[in-house]
Amino acid sequence: MTTRVVFMGSPDFAVPSLEALVAARHLVEVVGVVTQPDKPAGRGQKLTSSEVNVVATRLGLPVFTPAKMKVPETLERLRAFAAELFVVAAYGRILPPSLLELPRLGCVNVHASVLPRHRGASPINHAILAGDADTGVSIMRMDEGLDTGPVYGVGRCPVEHGDTTGSLTTRLSRLGAELLVELLPGIVGGTLAPVPQPAEGVTYAPLLDKKDGWLDLSLPADQLARRVRAMNPWPLAFVTRAGLRVQVLAAHAGAGRGEPGVVVGAGPAGVEVACGDGVLVLERVKPAGRGAMDASAWVAGRGIARGDRLETAAP
Repeated sequence: MTTRVVFMGSPDFAVPSLEALVAARHLVEVVGVVTQPDKPAGRGQKLTSSEVNVVATRLGLPVFTPAKMKVPETLERLRAFAAELFVVAAYGRILPPSLLELPRLGCVNVHASVLPRHRGASPINHAILAGDADTGVSIMRMDEGLDTGPVYGVGRCPVEHGDTTGSLTTRLSRLGAELLVELLPGIVGGTLAPVPQPAEGVTYAPLLDKKDGWLDLSLPADQLARRVRAMNPWPLAFVTRAGLRVQVLAAHAGAGRGEPGVVVGAGPAGVEVACGDGVLVLERVKPAGRGAMDASAWVAGRGIARGDRLETAAP
């Protein structure tokens, strides 16, 4: 007899795990999918379903999009699925104790870091921000803490040179799905015991805000280059010029010096901006009111030149 599973997830990261569970029909039956409600998106603010909702609907799975978790209606709807296990991957909501205790086999989370490092909502961004050489995925049993539960297993993945949050998310989502299915027989069969997390090495990865994309040009260039990669594809890094935002879509650290914020080079190789240490070479940008372009095109269009200044104060 297969184990009844409710899957909870929302963004692209969660999709491979959902698809892997559906494919493991010899072991589990996905009886319901819980995801975030539709949200306004794009310039027209059109209501848009989560990526998990789209895939679950295509697969013909029952979808539940509760607006609140700590209400009797949500508990009753989840109880009606009669699931023995909840599998969670980037759902985006904290589960109250009443829901954690609902399934007989508990709640399992696919978390995109090697716990206890980078507990929290944005582990992939923070792995790049911190300059980690590698990261990974942890399959853990959820408890009431913030990613504090014991871990069933870990898969590791290098952070490649040039990785953005987008590219690293794609690899980790696949790794998480593979690891989940690998460990699933032991989890549902009760033969795999999770191991408590070590007390040492705990760090946190709080939810990002749009303001986190600001590049403080008084900081070293290598830190700023990591921030550009960590903020891509959201919220995107930016500098300001004459009070207007210029999104920085790609950049790297280079050698050089000058007063922080001053453009010390502008040409075919990009726009070189002096920082607290070194220069940040802008490769691709999106100036206010214009489309994305190579930084060299920005220079050729006389949008910026050597000697110009980008603000170093927070907007």
